[in-house]
Amino acid sequence: MPERFYRRDGEVLLLKVRVQPGARSTEVTGLVNDELRVRVNAPATDGRANESLRKFLADQLGTAMSRVEIVRGAASRRKTVAVIGARRLPEVLLGH
Repeated sequence: MPERFYRRDGEVLLLKVRVQPGARSTEVTGLVNDELRVRVNAPATDGRANESLRKFLADQLGTAMSRVEIVRGAASRRKTVAVIGARRLPEVLLGH
């Protein structure tokens, strides 16, 4: 089993994510040190990379973007993201 990059807290899914802004495309690049590595195709200015990350996670996990919130690390590459109402398991992010 891969390292745990997420945990459940009731109906909330908490993900540990490391973001690389300014990439050509938005995609998961793997799992390193129990963090999900995600490249986003938006720059790290004016919160654009965070919005791109929220939209990507919402699409992948089958929930509304309004139900995805960065709860820690909004100004950092390392983030904790809360997802409410995910209809897909987080393993889908790893291509499983």
